Amino acid sequence: MNTVEPKAIAVGKELKNDLLLKALLGEEVKRPPVWMMRQAGRYLPEYIALRNKYSFFERCQTPELACEITLQPVDIVGVDAAILFSDILVVPQAMGLEVELIENKGPVLPQPVQQENDFKRITVPDVNDRLHYVFDAIKLIKQELNGRVPLIGFAGAPWTLLCYMVQGKGSKTFDEAKAFCYRQPALAHRLLQMITDTTIAYLKGQIKAGADVVQIFDSWGGLLSPADFEEFSLKYIRQIVAAVKEEAPTIIFAKGAWFALEEMAATGAHGLGIDWCITPERARKYAGNHVTLQGNFDPAKLFLSPAEIKKEVKKMITAFGPQRYIANLGHGILPNVPVSHAKAFVEAVKEWA
Repeated sequence: MNTVEPKAIAVGKELKNDLLLKALLGEEVKRPPVWMMRQAGRYLPEYIALRNKYSFFERCQTPELACEITLQPVDIVGVDAAILFSDILVVPQAMGLEVELIENKGPVLPQPVQQENDFKRITVPDVNDRLHYVFDAIKLIKQELNGRVPLIGFAGAPWTLLCYMVQGKGSKTFDEAKAFCYRQPALAHRLLQMITDTTIAYLKGQIKAGADVVQIFDSWGGLLSPADFEEFSLKYIRQIVAAVKEEAPTIIFAKGAWFALEEMAATGAHGLGIDWCITPERARKYAGNHVTLQGNFDPAKLFLSPAEIKKEVKKMITAFGPQRYIANLGHGILPNVPVSHAKAFVEAVKEWA
């Protein structure tokens, strides 16, 4: 059983809505908390107005803009937690790689890491120097939230970051990144450890700045076999969780890696995010009863009518049970989902009794 960390309890007492923290710490709740991955983003007209005015990294690197965007779904949709507006690729950027984020195309890293010589261009940075703008944004967000809901910080898992740092762009299969790991395993592990060390310092900095919870996103964990997931992903996630779990409740979301739920639960993480490709019953069987599950509504189901969304949400909560559970999507909200449908999802959880 996970222990209840004193810091988490102290933070919870400062919050008007501490459902998320209670659910993660295994305390009884009147209903599950609810938030949505990518909730601060392209489905909101208020976000699009800022996107049309400022570049992506201007939005990330300007604390006032990051704060405004982070708060939008709290104010507009009524979620039980805010999640920092940022991007997982600020870490490779801080490590020395150029990162371009092109609207409607995705990330491009023009000079990826592919051989030993490329390590001369990257480093484990001083996060307080290279990522101070994230910590400044967190401090501002906490001030503006004024205890309304907790704030979730986050980082990409080392395997997922390696995928972009080696492939140089998005991919459905990341074949080049996988080939790098198979052909040059010593370099792959060297890179993964550098990312891990940076990520630990980065998440500790987020917690120090005021993040109440942190989530590790392994978006591409499901591309690996169970053995390779252990070798190239989980052994590094394990290091991160061990380093931060005593400081703040920690969630792992490894999309597609349902086969490793038991192993992920054994890291001591407080929560495990799951996608819609596994049943709640099977997820609970694999993960056990001492970790909180989060998910797993298919984001495409938000195109149902609001009435149908509410029925589906009730089915989902019934299947998971209201305790040790966080209602969420099984991946990020899609950009063309109507705001009223996102609200219907949140309202359905709040109406649970």
